[in-house]
Amino acid sequence: MRHERGEMFGRPRSTTHESIESVALDLFHRDGFEQTTVDDIATAAGISRRTLFRYFASKNDIPWGRFSEGLAELARRLDEAPHDEPVWQALHDAILDFNAVPAGGEEQHRRRMRLLLGTPALQAHSALMYAEWRGVIARFVAERRGIAADDVRAVVVGHAALGVSLAAYETWLAHDDADLGEQLDAALGALRDHLAE
Repeated sequence: MRHERGEMFGRPRSTTHESIESVALDLFHRDGFEQTTVDDIATAAGISRRTLFRYFASKNDIPWGRFSEGLAELARRLDEAPHDEPVWQALHDAILDFNAVPAGGEEQHRRRMRLLLGTPALQAHSALMYAEWRGVIARFVAERRGIAADDVRAVVVGHAALGVSLAAYETWLAHDDADLGEQLDAALGALRDHLAE
């Protein structure tokens, strides 16, 4: 494997979202997000530019991985929460599941989140993703409370849930020995106190 800019990192055995994402994160980490082009990523992944765009709509989407699928799973998880379960508990458990990192994936997830939270060129795109995530939370709360999804009481829970989640991520990234699940669990305790029923 050669690591000079623009040369092959080694063709993955099969092209997947994950293989492209892994190669791209390596390049972003090494060369910087703005300095890395779509052509650089395609070349390093051993695929064509056209193939890359079959998997990701833009370079900005690559660090987010399969975010849309994750959101659909989050919405499904919330929809299936027992109706007698407190709203805060359903949110707590679903958000922990949404952010669970597979064993061995912690370092790549740290690199991804440092990129997403610390790259100015990604902030506008990230704002759109955060809005979608908040919307899933707000719609769940609205359905449970019998109010409109744009009712401020539902909207504020979406913002609060995102805020405490980002606070947990910032703390996790600041401490190499921190456990993400523990940080999220502690941060979500604030949301639990806000929503206690």
